[in-house]
Amino acid sequence: MDFTDAITENTLRAIRFDCPQYIPVVFWINPACWHHYPTDALQELVSEHRLLFPGPQPPPAFAPWERGGKPYVDSWGCTWETTDDGITGSVTNHPLADWEALEGFTPPDPDQANGMAPIDWRQIEEKISSIRKAGEYPVGSLEHGHAFLRLSYLRGYEQLLYDMADGDLRLGRLIEMVETFSLGIVQRYVDLGIVMMRYPEDLGMQRGPLFSPGHFRRYIKPVYERLMTPAHEAGCLVHMHSDGDIRDLVDDLAVSGVDALNLQDLVNGIDWIAARLKGRVCIDLDIDRQAVTRFGGPAQIDDLIREEVEKLGSPEGGLMMIYGLYPGVPLENVNALMDALERYATFYS
Repeated sequence: MDFTDAITENTLRAIRFDCPQYIPVVFWINPACWHHYPTDALQELVSEHRLLFPGPQPPPAFAPWERGGKPYVDSWGCTWETTDDGITGSVTNHPLADWEALEGFTPPDPDQANGMAPIDWRQIEEKISSIRKAGEYPVGSLEHGHAFLRLSYLRGYEQLLYDMADGDLRLGRLIEMVETFSLGIVQRYVDLGIVMMRYPEDLGMQRGPLFSPGHFRRYIKPVYERLMTPAHEAGCLVHMHSDGDIRDLVDDLAVSGVDALNLQDLVNGIDWIAARLKGRVCIDLDIDRQAVTRFGGPAQIDDLIREEVEKLGSPEGGLMMIYGLYPGVPLENVNALMDALERYATFYS
């Protein structure tokens, strides 16, 4: 399994502030939606919104760690469990919860795994070739949760925070092990000629980051910078993703050389994002899934998307938008959101 995907020339222009034809918009439907909503109703919405869905949607495919009631052990030996097909669960067994297990612990081989599952680099090379032939641009990605979260999967979240607070020397060994693995993945993608590398993980809670900014600067930021170096040296764009409130970390992320930053809108604040990031990096805006789109109405949804486009966009570019649909959002709101994204994508055209 791999995380390779593609972007268009228009998206490249948006990231580079090179006057895209329209704001790149992505509407991602979580696989669980197909058994929580009437399939015909979802298919009808998809067919009515051709800017968002140029072609038919493939049938839902569940990753091994998205299968309800079926524990899955990833390439690092972490056990994942979920209760609903399509929804990524949580790690219920941390292989390095006891530091004694570090002795003799063998990390996965980047030639054979991507962190979550086996990987076939020959197949990825063929996929990248087909992306180029289709007139698009290949993009590589690390696993979601490649640094801080991977450490928490291995040690356990609370224990990892204690490790950081204590300055445990064994944590340095583990960080080096995780970084070396991820660096192998990055270098392989760069060698295959990608145009952009994604570095996704979650660093924020509902309020504030998952750990202190000081510990981020000491333990994680240097890892990010070293992992991004091969991409920068090859002239690749760098895309960073984090859910949650990351306002205390944004300056450090921007200094690390991020070209596009995917962050959530309302938890960080639209005005705050505009003041701190507009024109500085390309804002890949993750649209609210907690308040307006879930509990508001169509008019409020339209107002939200328009406000975000007006405050964060420009004719030069620097704005992309993505919405992830999960079960529970009223279908009326789903339709309103699709309409608004298509309507305001051409706001500066």
